[in-house]
Amino acid sequence: MKKLLCTLSILVIFLALNTVSASAAVNGVVKVGLRYGSSAVTSANLENTQSGGYSVGYYDESRNFISLGSISATAITMVPGGDLGAYDQSGPYGSFDEAASAAAVNGGWPAYVGGQFYARWRGGSSHGAASVAVTLTGSSTALFEFDCQGLYDLGVLPAGGPTWFKGYKYAGGFVYPRVTGGGLYVFNVVGMEDYVKGVLPHEMGVGWPAAALEAQAVCARTYANVTKKHLGAYGFDVCNTTDCQVYNGINASGPDTDAAVDATAGQCVWYRGALAETVYHASDGGATESAENVWGSAVGHLIGKTDPYEGSITIPNYSYTVTYSPSELTWVLQNSGYSIGTVKNAYVSERTATGNVYKVTFVDTTGKSLTVKGETCRLAFYSTTYGKSVKSMRFSINGDTGGTASGYYVNGSGNSISSVSGAYTISGTGTVAAYSGNAPYAVTSSGISALDTTSGASSAPSAAPGSFVITGTGNGHNVGLSQYGAKAMAEQGYSYRDILNFYYTDITIG
Repeated sequence: MKKLLCTLSILVIFLALNTVSASAAVNGVVKVGLRYGSSAVTSANLENTQSGGYSVGYYDESRNFISLGSISATAITMVPGGDLGAYDQSGPYGSFDEAASAAAVNGGWPAYVGGQFYARWRGGSSHGAASVAVTLTGSSTALFEFDCQGLYDLGVLPAGGPTWFKGYKYAGGFVYPRVTGGGLYVFNVVGMEDYVKGVLPHEMGVGWPAAALEAQAVCARTYANVTKKHLGAYGFDVCNTTDCQVYNGINASGPDTDAAVDATAGQCVWYRGALAETVYHASDGGATESAENVWGSAVGHLIGKTDPYEGSITIPNYSYTVTYSPSELTWVLQNSGYSIGTVKNAYVSERTATGNVYKVTFVDTTGKSLTVKGETCRLAFYSTTYGKSVKSMRFSINGDTGGTASGYYVNGSGNSISSVSGAYTISGTGTVAAYSGNAPYAVTSSGISALDTTSGASSAPSAAPGSFVITGTGNGHNVGLSQYGAKAMAEQGYSYRDILNFYYTDITIG
């Protein structure tokens, strides 16, 4: 497959919300981006303390490793070929070994260029401007040089089992695309089951109940088979961070996480004959959410529902509170590109049927309003400068779904009261009476719902006047499987199939 070795465009990352029938993995092999984009490296070490060394070559379109030769060293470093300096060469030769023998005469190294083998040694005036070289770690000794002129990238396959890179141990092999500017990307090319064994300890954890781990294994495997978000821009299937799912090799895997992968080997989640989007999050705070209310597109198997399970266990940092001053919130919004003046009011202006936030409205001192919806409701608050964020789609602002910094709205956004205490209500029979403590009802664009006065404006966490206090539960986008919900279900005796069938709608597993 032709590789793109030129300056990369800015990648706009998004979640593909439509199910797909074709797997992103090829022949059960996953290509994982370990270093790419801004994390490209100028050199990449591998260390394999087990005997056997490494095979050097490339991966073909079917992700089969094509070996060109072998290196006996246990610690090697990949660098841009230009780092070797000027060279002279002879050849072509019929094999790696023939080129290596010829190169040894001049203290050089074998090279594979344009489909043929050459012997190269320092001197002359040529430079390997587009090549990638393999050197002996800690020295300037060159062991091999590869330049397939953009058709394939250098591949390295350890012969002695799992290998260390940047403090993590990986199964499988590695690919090193050369990029403009002299950097290298690093991809791990690994079998699907070994990949999932590297995901589980980081996405769920050693020691969790077997059924929860098994549900997570099926989710992780399905996700890796579906996602193609980085394939066009970088050439790999799935990244190794929370942008995809966390994968740091097999360091942290244990008997229980490995057993969960083995017990569900090859199984994926399907929806109407196609691989499903098995998105997941840490905890939903009481209810999951439909994909259309978070990302804007309806997905048949991603339907929000009340979650009765999370409440049965203790979840770390389940509840959160974050406070913004008007100046902070104004700065955060303006520096995210929103057109708004100094923020005076902020309130949840619409909720979904499951009680999660669907719309948030901001009002500035001139009366201009800005309304955001979906996942932007929480992402709009994100600020690395202030180190603040809203963690889930289930929150209130100053304790009320319709409140401002002052309390509850009355007949629109122009008037508000600090508490429902002392207010008058109209009953269903038309009787007017002072509010006496029974939950009053509010009519909103989404229908009629009871106000939760236990966490209303009158009992919101104390803060400086005019501040915006956001309280919520859960952690994540609320769509799909709740990891802590899966843990709770497993502790109650549910199987991994029960868990998956609860959090995803109308699915099959196999």
